[in-house]
Amino acid sequence: MKALVTGGGGFLGGAIVRLLLERGVEVVSFSRRHYPELEQIGVKQTQGDLADQDAVASAVEGCDTVFHVAGKPGIWGPYEEYYRTNVEGTENVISACQRHGVRRLIYTSSPSVIFDGKDMEGVDESVPYPDHYETHYPKTKAIAERMVLKANAPELATVVLRPHLIWGPGDNHLVPRIIDRGKRGRLCQIGHRANLIDSVYVDNAAEAHLLAAERLAPGSAVAGKVYFVSQGEPLPVWELINRILAAAGLPPVTRRVPSGAAYAAGWILESLYKGFKLKGEPPMTRFVARELSTAHWFNTDAARRDLGYTPQISIDEGMQRLARYLGLAQK
Repeated sequence: MKALVTGGGGFLGGAIVRLLLERGVEVVSFSRRHYPELEQIGVKQTQGDLADQDAVASAVEGCDTVFHVAGKPGIWGPYEEYYRTNVEGTENVISACQRHGVRRLIYTSSPSVIFDGKDMEGVDESVPYPDHYETHYPKTKAIAERMVLKANAPELATVVLRPHLIWGPGDNHLVPRIIDRGKRGRLCQIGHRANLIDSVYVDNAAEAHLLAAERLAPGSAVAGKVYFVSQGEPLPVWELINRILAAAGLPPVTRRVPSGAAYAAGWILESLYKGFKLKGEPPMTRFVARELSTAHWFNTDAARRDLGYTPQISIDEGMQRLARYLGLAQK
């Protein structure tokens, strides 16, 4: 097959690209900039903005499978920017797939689309979307996710994957944020609960995408479905964070603040940043306070049954790989 990977130069997108190449697939990457590392491994690249309908259509043309991985992540910023990339961009991808006869569309979503601020312990894909979101990322991803599911048809088979907290070597989002704040002493444990959370090593998340593509076809058991993807090894949130810090040679977080105080601080800081139009991101937000003080781990039985998904790399092995990578990066 010939596959397009939106965001092929990114963290998860790059891992998907490498797995596709290993299996002899011709790969095209669509990103906003050129990536020399992709050029070195023989990946054709096209540059453009997801909100540019013509650019997306041109990239999709000639492909039979599309992995729509690109999006605007984060917890802060104007709603219009999130909507433009995550909603309008996905709409353009769907339209291009329909126009050019693409048979398979695999969409990367997030479990945050169903997060309602409360504990989510072992929940499955039947959990509904909440009525309210405290940040723009999950809201716009939920809109896009529903668009992808609605687009499933005899001509175009679609499937949605929800990997949770992707980490590993080359991470440009979660791991660097934890390390940066750890170095600056700006991390505090929120609350006094050992709330469990799921995560997924990047290569496992990438493998799940290829498994979904292999099983996806119009009318197949996975078409029009949503799947949680994780390690299946939920850990206390601060154990996971401290293990990432340890991989970078940093001490664990031991200071604590009550969860209510963290939420209140998030509300105040958000108000200040909005009111005074301050640059950057508040050091605490309501969404982060909720995320760090609640449990969120998911039942992955559906992915195991329908996709044949089994994490090949354990958390222990993944942390060893991360430590080696960070050690080399620091030299």
